[in-house]
Amino acid sequence: MNGPGHASTTAALAALAIVLIAGIWLARRVRGRSRGFLSDAHRTTYETLHLAALAARHLGTGLAGDGAGKAARHLRQMLGTPALALNTLAGEVTWDGTARHHAARVPGDTARTLATGETRVLDHDQVGCDDLGCPIRAAVVAPIVSDGRVVGALAAYGPGATAGLARAAAEVAGWVSTQVELAELARERTRASEAELAALRAQISPHFIYNSLGAIASFVRTDPDRARDLLLEFADFTRYALRRGGAFTTLADELRNVERYLVLEQARFGERLQIQLLVAPEVLAVTLPYLAIQPLVENAVRHGLAVKEGPGMVTLTAADRGAEAEIVVEDNGVGADPERIRSILDGTASGQSHGIGNVDSRLRAVYGDEFGLVVETAPGLGTRCSFRIPKFAPHTLS
Repeated sequence: MNGPGHASTTAALAALAIVLIAGIWLARRVRGRSRGFLSDAHRTTYETLHLAALAARHLGTGLAGDGAGKAARHLRQMLGTPALALNTLAGEVTWDGTARHHAARVPGDTARTLATGETRVLDHDQVGCDDLGCPIRAAVVAPIVSDGRVVGALAAYGPGATAGLARAAAEVAGWVSTQVELAELARERTRASEAELAALRAQISPHFIYNSLGAIASFVRTDPDRARDLLLEFADFTRYALRRGGAFTTLADELRNVERYLVLEQARFGERLQIQLLVAPEVLAVTLPYLAIQPLVENAVRHGLAVKEGPGMVTLTAADRGAEAEIVVEDNGVGADPERIRSILDGTASGQSHGIGNVDSRLRAVYGDEFGLVVETAPGLGTRCSFRIPKFAPHTLS
């Protein structure tokens, strides 16, 4: 999967393409006259950038379907042509504008561009029809490329094909290519996060379920009431942990499930496991990725305290930090080798990641690299895992 550096480069290319498109349209339409405080140059630049922004909203779903139809309308307005078509390698044609009878000919008009990746100018003999009143007499066909491969074609149809239209169509197709790459990158990150979440659910199931059932069984004869309560906690925990709902939850729900987990672990470890929860009420409604905290608490118990002699403490803090909420899971257990933790976060470690790498990658996929997991540890000195989440950030995963 492409990394954050690729995403930044692609975004920069997108911005550059918009500027180039604006420049071409300016050269074709601006006459330098002023209308009040806004000159023609400013007005045209604004209109072009506005149309590009509108088209970008719909290109995230690809070059076919309803999204492509809405994007094509804005792309046609950017080029100022009577009609515009988008075509994919699978032959899915999107037409916007007049002379819709030409839509059936789009696959033939774009076939060579799809095969070779070259921009072509088609004259009247190639795209014309018997309708003397038809405004389409020529076309410019430009390739749409993603990750070095031609994935579609943009065809601008009009009464003629000037050199300016050819350049403009090629630039618009290049900008569309960038949007398609950005959309695919977002889908890849989403797919990776969904796969990691599925793997995390599978990881929860074996070791924790067996240990919890063993602890519950130990109370069946000696304390049946407690065994019943623990069984209900276990049922609620697994129902939440193995749910097939959305990828997000509230901090309140996540903390409630962490409490269930700790109740079950206390039944197993007894007084060896001490717990401290420090939660600011104002952050309870904050939305965060589902199962972002429980794996950190589980890591603290399993790998920090389970092998520690004597009692150990797990402290969970949820603090209000203005525009952000900060989550901290800390233990005074045996600690870990910092290099081992670094390799887990980098994705280069072999064996189990104990959930830390999973949480880190999902946080970065949703909020960006600056919101990844921070782990502070050393052998014999315990472990502190923390992360920040924006309180009002839009979410990219469903």
